[in-house]
Amino acid sequence: MWTPPPRWRGRPSSCLEWTLSQRERRHDHAAGRLEIIPVEGLPEFRPGDDLTGAIAAAARWLRSGDVLVVTSKVVSKIEGRLIRVPTDPEERDAARRELVEREAVHVLARFGRTLITQNRIGVVQAASGVDGSNVAGNEIALLPADPDASALALRNGLRERLGVEVAVIITDTMGRAWRVGQIDAAIGASGLKVLHSYEGKVDGQGNELQVTEIAVADELAAAADLVKGKLGAVPVAVVRGMSFVDDGSQARDLVRPAAEDMFRMGTAEAIAQGRREAVPLRRSVRRFTAEPVDPDTLRRSIGAALTAPAPHHSKPVRFVWLRDRGLRRKLLEAMRESWRADLRGDGFTDEQIAKRIGRGDILFEAPEVVLPFLTPEGAHTYPDDRRNDCERTMFTVAGGAAVQSLLIALAAEGLGSCWIGSTIFAADLAREVLGLAPEWRPLGAVAVGHPEEPATPRQPLTEGLLEL
Repeated sequence: MWTPPPRWRGRPSSCLEWTLSQRERRHDHAAGRLEIIPVEGLPEFRPGDDLTGAIAAAARWLRSGDVLVVTSKVVSKIEGRLIRVPTDPEERDAARRELVEREAVHVLARFGRTLITQNRIGVVQAASGVDGSNVAGNEIALLPADPDASALALRNGLRERLGVEVAVIITDTMGRAWRVGQIDAAIGASGLKVLHSYEGKVDGQGNELQVTEIAVADELAAAADLVKGKLGAVPVAVVRGMSFVDDGSQARDLVRPAAEDMFRMGTAEAIAQGRREAVPLRRSVRRFTAEPVDPDTLRRSIGAALTAPAPHHSKPVRFVWLRDRGLRRKLLEAMRESWRADLRGDGFTDEQIAKRIGRGDILFEAPEVVLPFLTPEGAHTYPDDRRNDCERTMFTVAGGAAVQSLLIALAAEGLGSCWIGSTIFAADLAREVLGLAPEWRPLGAVAVGHPEEPATPRQPLTEGLLEL
């Protein structure tokens, strides 16, 4: 039983009443005093038993305003959620694992033999809530099919039999992200507000609370387990002293939507999904925010790109990062004039030229620009043109692999990029402005920045696949 802190002892009851009224005015969810009472003398339940009648007989002292907290196992038993399995330990475990898979809607993580799943009632927990404890050796228990409905039925039944208005919480044991150990949490609820929001409220120091939201039903479930335990055959407890309001909410309202769940997948599964999406996530991004690119992130991406395969154990790819904005502009303006001259020679009108030239504005505006080059380092020389052409093609493919690796690495870092082939058409000009050796072959330019809109993975294509 909770006892008042020293500062309240010896004071008149009106002091406590005043404190509670102040709390009510602040819309606090906390109670001034709680009592947690085990319901003892309940039988071993089996399918079809009268749970409501048993609780009514064992807890005739129930009052309106009490919160009845019931372990889900007894609800599963009386609702016939018991599955017959072999008694042989290995066969029983195999059957249990099969049931875990069957009851899972999504398998979110595997850690050794433990599966973290989202089960049929939407709860994310270990083993889909399938449990072999506190049941006969030839049985396995599944969770109640609809714990919220079970809580409502029990609440209505107690109202009919004892004339009391209680709230009901049905609990199951769960682990928690970032924390060791398990606690009981609400998987079914009826008759109380399962969540209490403090958003917009002001604390005693005048600070406005922003996002604090208390899972009241889970707190009550965990508190009640302190008197129920796991081995004492006490599956029901009563929490007294909690002022509650029935707002129609249920335990399913405590399930975080998948889109908001930061821990929906295990580490291994998240890494695997990242690998699967790495290539489809690479998209040509042509509009960037003004947010600067972290230099270390760009260096890391280029370092990853330089691990791309190359012929003869060579390192023929170089990336030039145009950090000097003046040098970047000098090169781009010179390339623009060269391109404009080429287009005039092709007979394009001024309007057509302006439209085509405008496509290169992205390289002026992008937060960063990286130029890939291919050098002949490590290339073999042959006495015939055929093999020399093949050697050049092989190195060109290696350069393309490095460029693609850079684009993928940038996407994996959350950056957007767009490959532009412009320097390929102005190779001599690029080498001259940048002071590079004549044998350096430009492979285009890569605009880099934070995308204005988040990228979504594209669906892999199969139309270019020929299977023989």
